[in-house]
Amino acid sequence: MDLEVLKQLDPLIVVAAAAATVLVVLIGALLARGRSAAEVAALNGRLAQLAESQAAQQAQLAERLQAQERAVTQALDQRLGDLSRRVGDSLNDSANRSQRSLAKLRERLAVIDQAQQNITELSSQVVGLQDVLSNKQARGAFGEIQLKDIVESILPPSAFTFQATIGENRRADYLLKLPHPPGPIAIDAKFPLESYRALREAKDEAAHTQAARRFTADVRKHVQDIAAKYIVPGETAESALMFLPSEAVYAELHANFGTVVTESYRARVWIVSPTTLMATLNTVRAVLKDVRMREQAGVIQAAVLALLADVGRLDERVGKLQRHFSQATEDLRQIHISTEKISKRAERIDELQLGEEPAAEAEVIAGPRKVHG
Repeated sequence: MDLEVLKQLDPLIVVAAAAATVLVVLIGALLARGRSAAEVAALNGRLAQLAESQAAQQAQLAERLQAQERAVTQALDQRLGDLSRRVGDSLNDSANRSQRSLAKLRERLAVIDQAQQNITELSSQVVGLQDVLSNKQARGAFGEIQLKDIVESILPPSAFTFQATIGENRRADYLLKLPHPPGPIAIDAKFPLESYRALREAKDEAAHTQAARRFTADVRKHVQDIAAKYIVPGETAESALMFLPSEAVYAELHANFGTVVTESYRARVWIVSPTTLMATLNTVRAVLKDVRMREQAGVIQAAVLALLADVGRLDERVGKLQRHFSQATEDLRQIHISTEKISKRAERIDELQLGEEPAAEAEVIAGPRKVHG
């Protein structure tokens, strides 16, 4: 706006300056030539007119300047108002965004606090689990509980026995009731964890080698004990199951201790983890189902034979019913024939009543004596 005002004022200033310059030049020229008084007076009159015109132009210029100043002031006030409003809106938007960001931040912090609490609880549970697994008796109870959950979730109660007695007062954690062959299969839930921990915590090669030897010896002894205690000829199957509640121990055995696994196969002691035990128990359930179906095969066969006899009797009775229907149809046909004869005789009787000749009556009366049926 200021540049536009200056652009409008520049021509007026230039005109005023040019007029003043012209007057000065004229006055100097006249004085230099020594003009007459009349010319000087005329020149003074012109100068007076020019002064009045210049004064009027200056007044107009002053009014224009005031108007332009007011316009500039209004425009500046308007622009300042718009700028203040925009700044206020921007500050309000920033404040709202800041509040929303703080609200989201508080929500996330609450989620993080909850996760931290869950992690703390999980850590305490892990510590408790470590305490359980560090105690042999507690570890055995933990294995039995896990084994119980798996067995009872897959097999019906009639298919197993908990803490079954085998041989000379030997108790197996679970005994699967399979028919002969193969016979009942015992499951043991103990496992050697101390040597496995030493194997995982070994710092150098020597400690690792020593822990591996100890782990091999512990697993081999445990396999031999199961084979001696829970494989009883004539009472149980020729094999038993060693349950490892830890998938890590099972993976370690099959990955790095293949010799021990092979020896367990030779001893007919099958090492199973929770995953492989589920697959084994599903196979056992299928075998038990097949056995029950075989046991019921005689009953099913007798029921089928009885069903065939019933079908034969039903066919015989249907034949009799069909013969009855045929006889009834023939009787109906004979009845229909008799009704037709009766109708014809009734018509003849009706004609006899309407006739005029006595001979016709005698013929009608004699007629029925000749009809048979």
